[in-house]
Amino acid sequence: MTKLFATRLALAVTMFALVTPAIAAQQDDGAPPPSKPGKPINAGEVLSGELNAMKVRDVKNAGKRVAMYQITSEPRRLPAPNGLCNLETGPETFQLVTSSDAQAAQLKSFVGKAISVKVDEVACASDPGQMSEAVITKWSLIKKQ
Repeated sequence: MTKLFATRLALAVTMFALVTPAIAAQQDDGAPPPSKPGKPINAGEVLSGELNAMKVRDVKNAGKRVAMYQITSEPRRLPAPNGLCNLETGPETFQLVTSSDAQAAQLKSFVGKAISVKVDEVACASDPGQMSEAVITKWSLIKKQ
């Protein structure tokens, strides 16, 4: 019985020793203050960032897997009434909605690379299951010279 008690006590002391630094790190007063909201992005402006692709199930198309493209960028504020999309700094991930197979093929070759798009329509993500914080419904790719 004493051996079992000693084993459990040793286990509890070890767990406490491992958890204490993590708790102290969370309570660190030297943590940087929250970031300021990003600069605004309006229709007609350029958004640059890395293009990512994900395969998602399309609810409208009987669960068929389709490619979804998103740009990861610096935080940006959206025009009113969207504002910051209920985030402190504004969205950092922007889903590019493709309206044709040609647009999807155009993006496919740029996956993993930095791209720039001219934004024509942008809004906060509102549908459940969207992987991005904001959605760009109308856009055009800007070619680099």
